[in-house]
Amino acid sequence: MSQPVEKVVRAACPHDCPDTCAMEVTVADGRAVKIRGAAELPFTNGALCPKVARYLERVYSDQRLLHPMKRVGRKGEGRFERIGWDEALDTIAAKFGAIAADDARGILPYSYGGTLGFVQGGSMDFRFFHRLGASLLDRTICSSAGVAGWQATVGAMVGTDPEALVDAKLILIWGANPVVSNLHGWRYLQEAKRRGAKLVCIDPRRTQTAEKCDEHLAPWPGSDGALALAMMQVLIDDDLIDRDYIAAHTLGFDALAERVKPCTPEWAGPLTGLSAQAIRSLAREYGSVKPAAIRLNYGLNRCGGGGMAVRNVACLPALTGAWRHPAGGAALSTSGNFPVDQHALERPDLYPHEPGRPPRTINMATIGDALLTADDPPIRAIYIYNSNPLAVAPDNRRVREGFAREDLFCVVHELFQTDTADYADILLPATSQLEHRDLHKSYGHLYVVDNQPAIAPLGEAKPNSEVFRLLAARLGFTDPALAESDDEIAAAAFKRRDNRVYGLERGLAGKGWAHLNLPRPFAPFAKGDFLTPSGKCEFFSASLARQGHDPLPAWVPPHESPVSNPALAARYPLALISPPARNFLNTSFANLPRFINEERGPSLEIHPADAAARGIVEGDRLRIFNDRGAFHARAVPTDRVRPGLVVAPSVWWRKLSGDGENVNAVTSKALTDMGGGPTFYDCLVEVVKEAHDD
Repeated sequence: MSQPVEKVVRAACPHDCPDTCAMEVTVADGRAVKIRGAAELPFTNGALCPKVARYLERVYSDQRLLHPMKRVGRKGEGRFERIGWDEALDTIAAKFGAIAADDARGILPYSYGGTLGFVQGGSMDFRFFHRLGASLLDRTICSSAGVAGWQATVGAMVGTDPEALVDAKLILIWGANPVVSNLHGWRYLQEAKRRGAKLVCIDPRRTQTAEKCDEHLAPWPGSDGALALAMMQVLIDDDLIDRDYIAAHTLGFDALAERVKPCTPEWAGPLTGLSAQAIRSLAREYGSVKPAAIRLNYGLNRCGGGGMAVRNVACLPALTGAWRHPAGGAALSTSGNFPVDQHALERPDLYPHEPGRPPRTINMATIGDALLTADDPPIRAIYIYNSNPLAVAPDNRRVREGFAREDLFCVVHELFQTDTADYADILLPATSQLEHRDLHKSYGHLYVVDNQPAIAPLGEAKPNSEVFRLLAARLGFTDPALAESDDEIAAAAFKRRDNRVYGLERGLAGKGWAHLNLPRPFAPFAKGDFLTPSGKCEFFSASLARQGHDPLPAWVPPHESPVSNPALAARYPLALISPPARNFLNTSFANLPRFINEERGPSLEIHPADAAARGIVEGDRLRIFNDRGAFHARAVPTDRVRPGLVVAPSVWWRKLSGDGENVNAVTSKALTDMGGGPTFYDCLVEVVKEAHDD
């Protein structure tokens, strides 16, 4: 008997993670039999995270949706019957056509980071909804506040090359847990430590990363902006600043210096929960050790003052001149280095711009309110792909009420029957990354990674791009852009005349990945050249002033804290944050038995003193609640959290959580100071032990 012929296909991890790994998929007789990280790409280095290393369990899960279906039960019940693609597409086209004849803005697309690919996550879908004249979606749910703060300061999502961090002597890991959510980037931080660097983790919780660092500081959630201001005050007061760099490459230093004079460590101590001595010591060390780097992530942007907090941190490297060295500065995202041709991908020029119908934008973080209160025009149809809002959107009671509307036509295109899929009128089967074409940039390194289909689509699954092409044809749209192939879309992803991508195709064709044409070592702001309107690091931002924000770094307190809202804190005295569970990636992987078993059900970490005060012991079933709602979790008393803080590793599918709820039953629809982002980590609750049923 002959052995099956094997081939290896180059692929890219599609998930919302800074690592964007290159993968190699071994296929035998049309079935993927092995998946591994590409050894040749330095950042991937031959390894995948524990989740994606088991990606074939996701691809071949018996939970996969394989056929189009239509709803036969009540919304939310999740009862469907199988139909064909023609019936599904005809139904959608007829509904969309009827709504568009009245006002197409009554149709809303809803998507986010289910895939980060150009082809399946940000091209044909945009083109279709632009041509339709649908409402636009403000995709704010993860990083918009931090992006706004960072861009106001340095101009674009550009910073230190994460691979260069191996040469840093001090690294502040701020609002990030790379052991869980940036595993390949963590390797470079570990190497820096082996070479003698000191690692300091700044996080309200003693995470897996904090445990491996030399020092851990645990500020209150939402207080990072105050900590950064106090560090600036010490740096200036102790003259630990690079005056030559400031004079040549920054704007507004004198005003900044005056602003932070009162922001002493003694001022910041009560706001952050840190001692003045600890804050002063951190600032002095940061100002003295060179090169010093900051690796921050979006944890600190999910509070009321999240945009300003990121802005305040982004000012620090310019004060000390840390940008002079490739291993200094700060790294939040590398995405701004990629010359993406957004216009070519999304084609906003297709929007019809009919008289009296200006484009309308809906913030995805307040989708519950939008579905219940938008009336100019009301949202009559929603098409969901690459997202699971019934699990991930805040203030979940309102979200459920909105999706439960019988007059809302809901289409969900998914791999699995998620919480959101249970509310669909038409449910469409989606392809996995191994079954379609795509191309990826990264926000954690400087490589482009290609994805070729390794296997044929399972069942009747179709990729996003194909479904939107089919719908465009049914609606009679004849624009050539709506018929382009996936390969044509991928070829148009970058601005072809930009030197950063010159010759890129050769690398992608040969290895499946290619490094941008950038200097090595890469120190983007060593000689200034910031991407702001002034070309300087803007301590004073005229653009923020025009938007109605404080033009200088400032302290913006959380919406919910003992400092900002003592009356609320008297009723709900515990601050709640909900960082990613180690075995989940948002809600991806959260339905697979292996990972559910490893998480052992929803849990709540609580300090032993807070647990004792409430009569709580290990394993108790807890009710976590506030005025917005409640959810249940298993008690995990631990000193990994400070007194007054509780942590709910997330995000659980509601229908797999045990009580039909998850942490977003209590999170708020309140938005951040800038960027319109959600405030998931700005949340006060109380916790009680549930009585056992006899």
